[in-house]
Amino acid sequence: MKEGLLTDRQKEVLRYRKSGLTQQQIADLIQTSKANICTIEKSAMENIKRARETLDFFYSLDARHLCTIEKGSDLFDAAKKIYDEAEKVGIKVRYDNIQLMNRIREEIPEKNKSRLVREKFEVYLKDDGDLYFE
Repeated sequence: MKEGLLTDRQKEVLRYRKSGLTQQQIADLIQTSKANICTIEKSAMENIKRARETLDFFYSLDARHLCTIEKGSDLFDAAKKIYDEAEKVGIKVRYDNIQLMNRIREEIPEKNKSRLVREKFEVYLKDDGDLYFE
C-alpha cells in the first residue's frame, strides 16, 4: 500500500539500506533480484527529491531571496555571508553559526561535503529569521 510518495516496498528497501545492508543482501532477504532492488531504491530517491523540491518551493513562497552561495565556498564563509546579507535587510537570522552550518549540511547534503560547498545554492529568508535553501 502506498502512503505518501513511497510505496511499502520502497520504504522497506530504504530501511534495510539505512541499516547498512547491501542491495544484494536485501535482494536475498526479500527474494528478488539486485537489479530490482536498485530500481526500487532509485525510484524512492527520485520521489524523495521531488518531495524536497516541492517543500522548498512551498516554504520559499513567503520568503525573500537573500543570496547565492557559490560552489567552492567554505561553510564558515557562507554563514558569514548569510548573516551579513540578513543584516542589510534588517532581519536577524534565528540560528547561531553552528546551527546554521548544521542546517545547511542536513537540508541540502548533496550540495556540500564537510565544510566545502560542492554545488552552489540559493538562500531564502523569512521575516521571522528562518532560512530555506534551494
